[in-house]
Order: sequence, then structure tokens, then C-alpha cells
Amino acid sequence: MSRKMLIKPFASIEAAALAPHSWRRRQVLRAGASTLVLALAGPKLAHASSVLGVRVWPARDYTRVTIESDQPLQNANQLLQGPDRLVVDLSGIDLDQALRDLVSKIAPNDPQIQSVRIGQYQPHVVRMVFDLKGSVKPQVFTLGPIGSYKYRLVFDLYPAVAPDPLMDLLAQTERKQEALDRANPNPAVPPPATLSGPATAQKPGTPDSTDEFFQKYAQGDAPAETAPKPSVKPQRAPTPPPVIAKKDDDDQYTFSAPKQAGTTRLLTVAIDPGHGGEDPGAIGGQGTYEKHIALDIAKKLRAKIDAQPNMRAMMTRDADFFVPLNVRVQKAQRVSADLFVSIHADAFTSPDARGSSVFALSEHGASSAAARWMAAKENASDQVGGINVKSQDASVNRALFDMSTTAQIRDSMRYGSFVLNEIGGINKLHKGSVEQAGFAVLKAPDIPSILVETAFISNPDEEARLNDDAYRDKMANAIMKGIKRYFAANPPLAKSRMT
Repeated sequence: MSRKMLIKPFASIEAAALAPHSWRRRQVLRAGASTLVLALAGPKLAHASSVLGVRVWPARDYTRVTIESDQPLQNANQLLQGPDRLVVDLSGIDLDQALRDLVSKIAPNDPQIQSVRIGQYQPHVVRMVFDLKGSVKPQVFTLGPIGSYKYRLVFDLYPAVAPDPLMDLLAQTERKQEALDRANPNPAVPPPATLSGPATAQKPGTPDSTDEFFQKYAQGDAPAETAPKPSVKPQRAPTPPPVIAKKDDDDQYTFSAPKQAGTTRLLTVAIDPGHGGEDPGAIGGQGTYEKHIALDIAKKLRAKIDAQPNMRAMMTRDADFFVPLNVRVQKAQRVSADLFVSIHADAFTSPDARGSSVFALSEHGASSAAARWMAAKENASDQVGGINVKSQDASVNRALFDMSTTAQIRDSMRYGSFVLNEIGGINKLHKGSVEQAGFAVLKAPDIPSILVETAFISNPDEEARLNDDAYRDKMANAIMKGIKRYFAANPPLAKSRMT
């Protein structure tokens, strides 16, 4: 379909071409008269809205189109079928270059939008027609000024059938298992369980806590303290082969466990790259966006987790689009995640602040004034990124944030300690212990959750480090090692069903 913009002043893009010639002529005459009256009015034209920017955020979850203006924009919209399209009339505005640019901003691979047509429908009324690739459920809402933004009119185009993170994860797991089966076509005869590594490594038969856990895990997903030790050899089927643990010179563990029907499951880690889309997060002095740094580290961490035969990762976003805080939590719960980690690179009021931090949820207030300030800043992400507060399930979604448990906070503190210890090996720590505050994104009541501030993007030296691909890889590696050590010290409980 051609992306050439169709502009017909004072005429409807959808209807004018089909109207009788005399009707069109009357419309043009009326429009001309209206223009003359408005021109004589003079000063009133100064109140017409001006478009400050048009942005498009395509993603598989949904596509967002944002029109920013110096004054609120009124709109009327309708969804049409045969073919599918969304027709929008913007009132109090004239067609200008900013709106014209919308046509070229629709990417060929946009999951929802095929193309857009735009034109002047009436004086101070612009009509936009979004040609859609399929059935969508649009949400249209306005946002008031906040931060660097003025007034925003937002169009969120959700696919009629929303992607299910659990189904995506199951498909990923199936592909992973097929690859493992091809690599080990005879799992009934696995290689011997050995531990290899540098000269200082432990000998076979005396594994450390990490290896011991995964051996027991492969035999039934049971915590170490509850694993039975019969004194007499039982008359039963052979015990499943133990997990193979290998340790390299960089103190990295890799684990593999043969497939055992009904006894093992993959450990699932939900990775949450902070901010995204309309919400850039913090911006460094050199123009570095926190949302880009967080996404890159998250992708590196995902690759490391997915490289483990017994683990898998789910990302709350895998591209540059905004995800509301409660949706991030819901995605993690949907896949029954064992752990949740939110990745950030925040800023502070002073460029002198430096160091990495790890945060867990607090039940009784923040552990410091700085932690409270940072939590408030992160929790404002919904306002900056823009959520539709009038959506039907908003009250239900928000109720999620009222739930927290002492056990979740306790486990999150343990989990955070392992990660903090590993991060301390590659960067100065802002504080030597896990901090606590009321971060909304950490409030899944059944998932140990932490937020990692990888460095201060407001510090010139640390901004430079965050722009170094090698440092971002080291950060992802440190988080990975902390996750492994937590699983080894705190075996996950068996779940009621395989996922």
C-alpha cells in the first residue's frame, strides 16, 4: 500500500470522493466563507493548538501513537471494518508539518498499523485514517503536562487477541528442549556427573552448595533439607541421573539436567528493563537514555539465562515501548516466575552520586531518604509513560499493589544480597547492603523481587561506563551469578503443575 500522504483541504478523506459534485462544491464554499470569517476575527486564531511532536512506538504488545501539543486536543474517533481502520478527527488544529511527519513514522513492520492517511477535513479539523493490519481494541486518552511533556493525546492500539507471555514462554521452552534432545539423543545414558574447573576447584563427589542443590533438584525438585537418605537400597526404579555441574576459571557455573517426566521443571526468571517508550527514564549529561541501557543489559542477561539448560527468562518488554508498572508485575505472575529483577540506571540530584545499588520492597517505610526519593521517582513512571486511568480494569490492577507478604520481602532481601555481592566485584557499591523502599514494581506477593540500579547515569564517569558494552556485559554476568547462588542456597519449592 502506498504511503504517500493524501491531503484534501476542507474535505473528508473517507467520504468526499464518493459525494456528489454539487455537495463538494457547497462544502468548499462554506469552508471558504468560514475561513474568511475566522481571518477577520484575527486574534482568535492565536488560540489554535500547535503540534509539538508526533511519536510512534510499535510493539507486539500494542502500538502507541502520541500527539503532543501546546494545548489540549479534542478528538472524535470511530473504528470501522471492511477493511479495518481507525478514523480520528482532531479539533482545534490545522494540518502542519509535524502531523505530516506521522505518515513517514509508520514502520513497515508495525504489528498493528499498515499505513496512515491524513488531511484537512474542515477549518481547524484534521482527519487521520489509520489503516490497520487486523482487528484492534483502541484506547484513546489524554495526558496533562508532566516533566518535559506538554499536553498529549494518546492512541493505544491493542491487538484483538493479546499476546500471552505464558504461551510465548512455553513455545520458547519447547524449542529449547528440542535443541537439548538433538544435542543428547540418548538421555538414558548421560555422561558421568563430574565437576571440572581450576586446580583449586572441589573434587568430584564433594560439590559445593550450588552443585548439591542442582543434584537434588534434578532428582525431584526437593529442598536439600527434605531430601530422603534411605539406609537400605529401595526396590524401585533407578534414581534419575544427577545434574552435571561445571565451573570455569571465572567462577561461572553451568548446569544441565536430563529430561525427567514429572520430576523437574525449568526455573523461570522475569527480567524487567525499566522505563521505555514515552518514558525515557533518567538522561545522562552526554544524552544517554536510561531506557536504552536497561534494555541492553536485560537482553544480555536473558541470553545468559537461556543458555542454562535448566533455566529460562521472560522479559516484560523486549523493545522500546512503555509497560505500566502493574502490567510488569502481572506478566511475571502469569509465567509463575521464580524470581523477578528490574534493571535501571538512575540519576540523582547531584552528579557526585555514584555506585551500584540493589533494592527490595519495604513493609515499613524506606531504609533511607535517598531510597525513598528513588522509589518515588521510579513510581512516577506511569505518569511519565502515560497510562489510561479510565480503563475498566484499572481498579483491579491497582489492588495488586496493596498486597505484600513478609515472606516475599525476606526472600527478596536474601536474593538481593547475593546479587549485590556479585555486583560489588565490578563496580563501587553505593551502599554495602540491600536497601528497601516502596517500589511498586516489586510488589508481586509471591515472587522474590529486586530492583538493580546498575550505576548512576547522572555521574559522568559512570555514564561513560554504562555506554561501554563490556561493562554492561559484566553487569549482566554479575546479576546472573547472583541468581545462581540464590537458587543454590534457597531451593525453589515444587510447583503444582509443570509449566
